[in-house]
Amino acid sequence: MTNTTPVALITGASSGMGAAATREFLKAGYTVYAGARRVDKMAPLADLGAHLISLDVTDPASNQRAVDQILAEVGRIDVLLNNAGYGSFGALEDVSPEEAKRQFDVNVFGAMNLTQLVIPTMRAQHTGRIINNSSTGGQLYSPLGGWYYASKHALEALSDSLRLELKPFGIDVIIVEPGGTDTNWQQITNEHLLASTPQDSPYRAMAEQVTQTTINGLSTAEDLGRLMLKAATSRHPKIRYQAKFIDKVMVVAARKLSYRTLDWIVGASQRLLTKAPRHTDSTMTATSRQN
Repeated sequence: MTNTTPVALITGASSGMGAAATREFLKAGYTVYAGARRVDKMAPLADLGAHLISLDVTDPASNQRAVDQILAEVGRIDVLLNNAGYGSFGALEDVSPEEAKRQFDVNVFGAMNLTQLVIPTMRAQHTGRIINNSSTGGQLYSPLGGWYYASKHALEALSDSLRLELKPFGIDVIIVEPGGTDTNWQQITNEHLLASTPQDSPYRAMAEQVTQTTINGLSTAEDLGRLMLKAATSRHPKIRYQAKFIDKVMVVAARKLSYRTLDWIVGASQRLLTKAPRHTDSTMTATSRQN
């Protein structure tokens, strides 16, 4: 039996943007396989019709089982949404090598391993879309976010190379760049930041300022879920998508302005957000509020 219903595999679907994207894809008529380590947290998605998969993207065997299950059950994969990820923040001096490696294992190597596994199927279909959820931080930077930003820069560079490699086979590679998002991402990030910054660290005051920062006008998980669906369904998809006008401005600034000018903007944004005096060390910008 040939299945003609489009099939999407969405990682990191237990909360936030992944859960929102799952709901949007289901409403659009996709067969959705929602993957996450905590299957129990995805129970509401199962009620909506999603197929739940226990998935740890840092485990190649887990990735292989997920792809094998989908192909055995429905015989195709039309969209891979690499959404799973987290933000590990802290001064480069403070973050342990083990935590830095885990940041790349989740945000980069896990996504790329899963991508490698779906490519043969998409190539045989001569169609498919790989959507990598990066962030505006994939083209920006700030203090206390070095490993996170490095992982997103790496994800974007890999995506750009992959896009050219797969174009002859009818496969699109698309990058979504969320900016500020109103999800639990920031709470988790703040916890990582404080945990990685010792009480006696010279960066402790900076870290505490950042965790107390609030920003209005953030994108919701639903905004990003709809944007990811747009990336999957547009007849002629863009290479990169941003949700808000300010996100587009920041990306353009990163590409067009000199590094010294961008340094000044990052510092000015940090002082504004934390209400810190001008002579103090700068902290993270609004671009830290991404998935």
